[in-house]
Amino acid sequence: MLAMPEINYIKHLRENEDLSLSEIARKTGKDWRTVKKYADGDVPTGKIGIRKSGMMVEDGYGELVDDWLEEDFKLKKKERRTNKVIFEQLQKEHEFPGSYRTVCEYIQHQRPHIKELKEKRYERLEHPPGEAQVDFGNMTIVQNGAYKDIKALILSFPYSNAAFAYPLPAENSECFLEGLTKLFHQAGGVPTHLRIDNLTAAVVSIGKGDKRVYTDAFLGFQSHYRFEVQACNPASGHEKGNVEKKVGYIRNNFFVTAPLMEDFDQLAEWLSKQMQKDQKRLHYDKEVLIEELWKEDNKSLKSLPTQDLPIFSVSTYKVNKYGEITVDEEAYVVHKARMKQSLIIKKEWDKFTCYTNDGEMLYQESRPYMNKSRSIPWEDILEDWIRKPRSVTYSRYFKYLPKNVQIYLARQKETLKERVIGLKKLLATHTMIAIGEVLSFDNRLGLKPHELGGILSEKTAYPVKMPETYTPQVLLNYETDLHLYDQKLFPQAERRVSIT
Repeated sequence: MLAMPEINYIKHLRENEDLSLSEIARKTGKDWRTVKKYADGDVPTGKIGIRKSGMMVEDGYGELVDDWLEEDFKLKKKERRTNKVIFEQLQKEHEFPGSYRTVCEYIQHQRPHIKELKEKRYERLEHPPGEAQVDFGNMTIVQNGAYKDIKALILSFPYSNAAFAYPLPAENSECFLEGLTKLFHQAGGVPTHLRIDNLTAAVVSIGKGDKRVYTDAFLGFQSHYRFEVQACNPASGHEKGNVEKKVGYIRNNFFVTAPLMEDFDQLAEWLSKQMQKDQKRLHYDKEVLIEELWKEDNKSLKSLPTQDLPIFSVSTYKVNKYGEITVDEEAYVVHKARMKQSLIIKKEWDKFTCYTNDGEMLYQESRPYMNKSRSIPWEDILEDWIRKPRSVTYSRYFKYLPKNVQIYLARQKETLKERVIGLKKLLATHTMIAIGEVLSFDNRLGLKPHELGGILSEKTAYPVKMPETYTPQVLLNYETDLHLYDQKLFPQAERRVSIT
């Protein structure tokens, strides 16, 4: 329908300027049939739109169906309820008295309307619920008395400012996809849109504009979990500023000082609890608790698939002449393999496994980065403690000592400086782990450092050969005559006569 000023202008040209319909069409640029409708017809009057009423609206059944349709939009199309299933569910659970056709007509009208409202709601907000950003952050932990540099994969939701984090040993494709899987489970669903930068774990090449080339593994992962990717422009970290700030926030609040780690499962559980507690603070701008805003975010998430996608990569390696294969730039000897034999290597985030072409498993080992660490500078730390012995038990490094060493230092305050000095001397020839093992006996906690040194020296000395009484006397000092074996193996050679 044309606007009233346009209708008035067409009637003016027809009545006052006496133009033909074709002339009016050329002058206004309107279709000839449209011009005829308004030039010679009556002026249209406004109509009052009355929405059809019925049991779907009046009795509240329509509201139920609307909720079900919104829920189903989060699922794969093949997992959504059909019109027939919705009709049967209304009958069974809510005693719906209407017909199947009534339900179908309502769904046909409402489904596109709900979809349109959802899209408009998404466009209206800068960061709508359900949208997430992801990035890696470098963190440091302490494991087995040594520093270990790890990665934390962080998934943040800008709408609520809620975040989830998962610790990983590296930043490769297997770790990235394994971490995303764990984060989706922590969040209880899959983000509608996921904004990433040009991570090598997901992006092969950037290309011009938004023509990025993603790895096959990432594309398969995206297809399985059904999220949309929003890629950042090169050198544009501000485009995912929420997760960039979240990386620094998590490092400053949870990894300073470096936490103790038994293994990645234990650290992941600890970090998950910290992130849950963090939701009980106010949003930096909206002055509402993050956990309240997260409820809106969570409602918009897509449902998790019934089964997770297995995360691993497969490649082929040829055994070299030394019986070695190379994984992550480290050489490993596979004793059961032959030289130049082709092996299939299955890489997971934490380990790799070698198979023959027939599927026989030959070798399994942790990936090299799982065991990489750097030592804590205990000598420098102990030097500071010698100067300030009262600060020992309050030091950030005290908790990194083996438990028995902590007890040994804290037991007698009056001899603390003497023990620290002795501990520093012991470290010149022994490790802190070895010292802790010696102190595992309660009766040794009262010993002086030099006495501990004597025990440590005895443990490291080559053991004296113990008398052996089980071998029969006839076999003691027995020497094998190999000539007898030659006679049995080569009798012809033994019969030959040597001419000199």
